[in-house]
Amino acid sequence: MKIALIGEYTPSFEPHRLTTAALEHAATRLGIAPQAEWISTQEIDENLLSSYHGVWIAPGSPYKNMEKTLSLIKRARESGVPCFGTCGGFQHMVIEYARNALGCTDAQHAEYDPYSSDLIISKLACSLFGREMELRLTPGSVTAQIYGATSVIEKYYCNFGINPEKIAFLQGGGLKAVAADAEGEVRVMELPSHPFYIGTLYVPQAQSRPDRPHPLILEFLKKTKKRA
Repeated sequence: MKIALIGEYTPSFEPHRLTTAALEHAATRLGIAPQAEWISTQEIDENLLSSYHGVWIAPGSPYKNMEKTLSLIKRARESGVPCFGTCGGFQHMVIEYARNALGCTDAQHAEYDPYSSDLIISKLACSLFGREMELRLTPGSVTAQIYGATSVIEKYYCNFGINPEKIAFLQGGGLKAVAADAEGEVRVMELPSHPFYIGTLYVPQAQSRPDRPHPLILEFLKKTKKRA
């Protein structure tokens, strides 16, 4: 069972350390020993999914190679490979869907091109970096079922999110917005028809503990194990 952690791994970047630790918490709880490997976005190739059973698009954008990242997300989405995106990973999952499933070929991220006319991901009016906020989950959504709750508290490390003007457009396909915070902004999107395709703007890794692995990470590992 192999998991590809996609991002520019930096030991001093807290979300990266938390990602590795959270995987260990969940793996220990499940009694499994997955091989999790960090892969730079510039090292992604078309055969990556033949070697890995699940992909986690990690925090830490801008990535070195946005196009390769989007191509990998597209292949995981279309082939049913468990795909989890947190923070920057969430943002790129949304852009990929806008481009390839909804036909907005110029969909862009403000971190790469702030003057794009098709900004799907824009700079937040108020930074969420370091903040903990309550989320309301849509009852019956995949994410709410995994949590076993409709209200949770999560921590953020980001300065970018979905452009509010694009929410209606994004909802026109199968990708669903299933969580909002007190400010009414979308923080989780999922593809219910997929074995596991969930993106969170927050960093669930930050709430994982050895005695309390995060439920989303546990489910991601379960679905990855099933595929393996």
